[in-house]
Amino acid sequence: MKHEDIIFAGFGGQGILFAGQLLSYAGMAENLHVTWIPSYGPEMRGGTANCTVILSEEEIGAPIVRHPTIAAVFNIPSMEKYEPLVKPGGLLLVNSSLIPMPSQRQDIRILYIPASDLATELGNPRIANMVMLGALVGATNLVSLESVIRQLEEHLSQRQRKWLEPNIAALKKGAELGR
Repeated sequence: MKHEDIIFAGFGGQGILFAGQLLSYAGMAENLHVTWIPSYGPEMRGGTANCTVILSEEEIGAPIVRHPTIAAVFNIPSMEKYEPLVKPGGLLLVNSSLIPMPSQRQDIRILYIPASDLATELGNPRIANMVMLGALVGATNLVSLESVIRQLEEHLSQRQRKWLEPNIAALKKGAELGR
């Protein structure tokens, strides 16, 4: 039975909530049961932001996650908070562009993804969230990359449509690194 608890965490403005939403939409498109719960500080940009996503083949009893099976951390405070909480045998995705320290855990799988650097190379530092989401999908196959791309096409705002192709490129690059 597929059941994964995922946390995306970083600063506000890094697209944390949007990455979680896209994963949730892709899960729904693939007929999974889904929860998505955002949490953010009062600041518009630069404050804390995280979201919890649960994808399951069975009904979800409660949306609260204390120990995720997967955490995607985008900054040092998120690494410090969520690295110790990942379940043994779980997966930690680290934005190594902004988190220079290695994990001390030996009981989890760790992928260091230079998401911010790759996003800058692709033309927009703000698409690091798509690099990380792509890496998560590539590493886990929780949902198909095609589902995520379809949901991006459907849910990217009109104002952000000019970034559709770079976002797709970021997802694909992340998926390559995650495999």
